[in-house]
Amino acid sequence: MPESRSQQWFGGEGAKGFTHRSWVRSRGVPTDHFDGRPIIGICNTWSELTSCNSHFRELARHVREGILEAGGVPMEFPVISTGETLTRPTAMLLRNLASMDVEETLRANPLDGVVLMMGCDKTTPGLLMGAASVNLPTIGVSAGPMLNGSFRGRPFGVKDAWNLGADLRAGRASVADVEEAESCLNRTVGVCNVMGTGSTMAAMVEAMGVGLPGNAAIPAVDARRRVLARMAGRRIVDMVREDLTLDKVLTRTAFENAIKVNAAIGGSTNAVIHLTAIARRVEVPLDIEDWHVIGRDIPTLVNIQPSGDHLMQDFHEAGGLPVVIRELCEGGLLDGDALTVTGRTLAENNDRAECHNRDVIFSLDKPFKAHSGIAVLRGNLCPDGAVIKPSAADPRLLKHRGKAVVFENQDDLNARIDDPGLDVDADSILVLKNCGPKGFPGMPELGMIPIPAKLLAQGVTDMVRISDARMSGTSFGAVVLHVSPEAAAGGLLGVVRDGDLIELDVAARRLELLVPDEELARRAAERPAPEPKATRGYAKLYIDTVNQAHDGCDLDFLVGKTGSAVPPQQH
Repeated sequence: MPESRSQQWFGGEGAKGFTHRSWVRSRGVPTDHFDGRPIIGICNTWSELTSCNSHFRELARHVREGILEAGGVPMEFPVISTGETLTRPTAMLLRNLASMDVEETLRANPLDGVVLMMGCDKTTPGLLMGAASVNLPTIGVSAGPMLNGSFRGRPFGVKDAWNLGADLRAGRASVADVEEAESCLNRTVGVCNVMGTGSTMAAMVEAMGVGLPGNAAIPAVDARRRVLARMAGRRIVDMVREDLTLDKVLTRTAFENAIKVNAAIGGSTNAVIHLTAIARRVEVPLDIEDWHVIGRDIPTLVNIQPSGDHLMQDFHEAGGLPVVIRELCEGGLLDGDALTVTGRTLAENNDRAECHNRDVIFSLDKPFKAHSGIAVLRGNLCPDGAVIKPSAADPRLLKHRGKAVVFENQDDLNARIDDPGLDVDADSILVLKNCGPKGFPGMPELGMIPIPAKLLAQGVTDMVRISDARMSGTSFGAVVLHVSPEAAAGGLLGVVRDGDLIELDVAARRLELLVPDEELARRAAERPAPEPKATRGYAKLYIDTVNQAHDGCDLDFLVGKTGSAVPPQQH
C-alpha cells in the first residue's frame, strides 16, 4: 500500500519530518498521532457573517469526536465563508474564490481526507468544486434548515416573507407588520426554512451520495444533526482506509440522479449552475440540456415552499429526502446502484425510509405536480439556454406573449418599478439586463423582478419576468433566468427595447424575441461597448475569465482537476 499523504509530512524517524511534527506538537498533540493514522481535515465555513453557518463551531466538535472515535486525527481549518444575506455585491461572485481556497488548502497540507462543512447557498458548491479538483476521500455535512417560522399563530416561511414585502409595497401591510415578522421568520440558526438554494444543495449532496442519509432536512438545531456530524466524522476515517475518493462517488450517474431529485423536490434553479460547475471540476460531462432530457418527466413530489405550502421542518418530520429517493428508486427513475460515501448504494441507504405525511411528500402515482421542477428554454433570446421553474409559476403564464418593459440595470429597475406612470399591465413582460456573471458582476439574485406596485394594488400576483440574473431558491413566479449569453457578453437580451413582443412557451421549451433579424442586427451594431466593472483584484480576474451561466459560471482556468499529489518539500 502506498505511503499516505500525511505520512509524507509526518513519517520517518529522527530528523525526517522533525519540522512538521515539532510545530504541530505545539498544540499538545501526542506522539501516536503521527503513527500513520488518517489525518482528516475539517473544512469549516463558520462565520458570524454567514448566519446559516454560525453554529458550525459546535457542529465541527461533533465531527472531531467522530474522527477520534474511528482512530483518525482531526485538523480543522477555515476557508472563506460567503453568506447570501450580507455579502455584496453577491455571494456568487465569491463562490469560485471559495473553491480556490479549498483546493489549495487541501493540496498544500498533510490531509488524507476531508469533511466539508457547508450550508449557505454558495458554500456548498464552492467547497465541493474545490474538493473535486483535489479528489481526496470527501464527505459533506450540511448546516440543516432553521425551524419553521411562526407569525401571528401560523407557520411563516421565506415565501411568506416575500409576500409580506409585496403587501407593504401595495399598501396592504405596514412597516410595523414587517418589523414584527423579522424575528418570527428566523427563529434559529440554519439555512432558509423553505426549499431554497441552501436546502436544495444539501439535498443534492445527499442525492449524489456525498452526504449521509438525512443530510438534507434534519433541522440545524436538532440533536440528530449533531449525530449525523459525528457519524460523518467516523465514516471519513474508513473512507480513507478504503481509498473511497470523491471521483468514485461523483460519477455521471450521481449527477443524473441529482437532476431527477431536484425535479422531485421542486429544487432551486441555482442547482443548474452549481451542479454543472461541480461536474466539470471532477471532469464529468454535464450540460444544461441534460436538465431538459433527464429531468423533464420527473413529477414534483414535495409540497414545500416556494413551489408548495409546507416548510423544511415539515419535510423532515414527514420522512425527508430518503422517502423521495426510495420512491424514485422503486419507481425505476433513479439508478439505485450508485455508490455513496457510506460504501453502500443509494437504494440500500434509503430502502427503509417511510413517509409519515402524504400531504408533504406525495407518491409517484399521485404526485403533487405533474411537471418537473426546472425547464430549459431555447430561442433567439437565449441560444445557449435559459431556465424557468414551472412548479413555482402561475400555470396560465407558462405559455404567454406580451410586450417588453425593459430595465437596463438594477439602478434603473429600482428607480422606475414603482413609478405610477410606468407603462405596464398584467400582460407585460418585465425584462432586466446587465445582471449576469460579467455584467453585474457575479450574477446576483435579482431575477425575481418585483411586480410594479400599481399592479400589486390591482391584485396581480405573477408576471413573466426575464433576465440574465439568478433568483433566490426561496423565490417564485413565472421567472425566466440565466439567459445565456448575457447582455454584457453580447447576448440579444442587451438589445431588447420597450414594446418588443416576446413569446414564452414552456411546453415547447421556447423563448423568442419577435423582432426581425435585420432590426436586431442594426441594434447590435449600434450597441456601445460595456464599461469595465472592475480594474483590479479578484473582481477583475472573475470578469476576465468567468464562463457563462450554461457552463456553470466557473473561472475558465479552474475547470478540471489537478489531483492530490504532494507538493515538493520546502525545508
